[in-house]
Amino acid sequence: MPRWLWLLTQLTRKLWLRATLIGMLGVVAAVLSAVVERYIPWEIPGSIGADAIDSLLNVIATSMLAVTTFSLSVTTSAFASATSNVTPRATRLLMEDRTTQNVLSSFIGSFLFSIVGIVVLKTGAYGDRGRLILFGMTVAVIVLIVVTLLRWIDHLTRLGRVGETTERVERATREAIEIRCETPFLGGRPLANAGDLPAGGLQVSAGRVGYIRNVDMTALSACADELDRDIVLAVVPGAFVYPDSPLARIPIMPSAKKMQEATERVRAAFSIGSERSFDQDPRFGLVVMSEIAMRALSPAVNDPGTAIDVIGRNTRLLSLWAEAGRRAADDVPKHPRIHVPPLSTADLFEDSFMLIARDGAGHIEVQLRMRKALQALSRMGNDDFRAAAVKQAELALERARTALVTEHDFVRLADVRL
Repeated sequence: MPRWLWLLTQLTRKLWLRATLIGMLGVVAAVLSAVVERYIPWEIPGSIGADAIDSLLNVIATSMLAVTTFSLSVTTSAFASATSNVTPRATRLLMEDRTTQNVLSSFIGSFLFSIVGIVVLKTGAYGDRGRLILFGMTVAVIVLIVVTLLRWIDHLTRLGRVGETTERVERATREAIEIRCETPFLGGRPLANAGDLPAGGLQVSAGRVGYIRNVDMTALSACADELDRDIVLAVVPGAFVYPDSPLARIPIMPSAKKMQEATERVRAAFSIGSERSFDQDPRFGLVVMSEIAMRALSPAVNDPGTAIDVIGRNTRLLSLWAEAGRRAADDVPKHPRIHVPPLSTADLFEDSFMLIARDGAGHIEVQLRMRKALQALSRMGNDDFRAAAVKQAELALERARTALVTEHDFVRLADVRL
């Protein structure tokens, strides 16, 4: 994803931006009623008294202030509940929830509309037609508030719940996997192994500590075309880098004049942050899913049902990745001068099942579901995919051997053949 588009996407997910835009819309709507009346050539029958509109606007102002404060407190409680009962990494998805942001922004916009309307009304800037237009807008705002409140009531019954939050994480992970399946190498050419970086040439290091959140392949491709050199990536989104970690290497050294410029341009194409992002990093979503299961299996929660639910969701997600191997062979690179290391299938399976197998080793119901899920996955995909499924099944069986209390449970588990 181009860096500017990625930054714009991150910006549009912020609550303050949406609240600011809708708040400005409320201010414009209140002021527009005083301005637009002079451009209406006909007389509007009937008139509305200033006191009647003032009463309505006062009701909206006082109620919206209270409702906004209450909604913010409920939202904050939902975030805290998700942090303690699910995982802190899932809270970001709740903070970026569009329904919540639209509701809070609508309440703030209605509040600002009523405040500005009251102020302008007190100045006498509204004529008969202006007051009638303001009354019509006020009625429209009331309808908007009622509809928004009904949506908010329905939304509050699910916000922050374990099942709802897990569904959001699965949805975000599914989107990341589907995008990566469509462009397995981010639009570049496949690099067999990150350890196959060519010796010599120009190495571009990270220069800071953090996670790779986004790679601007368009900028890298433009740089490669201008230098007339291929660029080999050493990392993909989700990797944790240090100041001396290689980001990319240009096998043939550019001229000394272009070396510094090439280093800066390649480094600028990598967005590095303190936290991982769901967008280009399918592994992060699977890690968060495993964290949800781990929290459920902790002695304080003791909810193996949620762990079983997560195993089913991870199985669905990995079944999508089983198709990626077939698509990769037919993938036509959009950026042929950029070489990108593959996303390891073994790492995906490890992120999905290893921690659940460790924490759920003594739960026969969890182990059985995992064994059956890995049995199904071992029949999908290419050789690497099937081998990764078998390996995780063997590791889980080995952990269960030492944790299960009765021999009967272990025999029952081992009877599920791969």
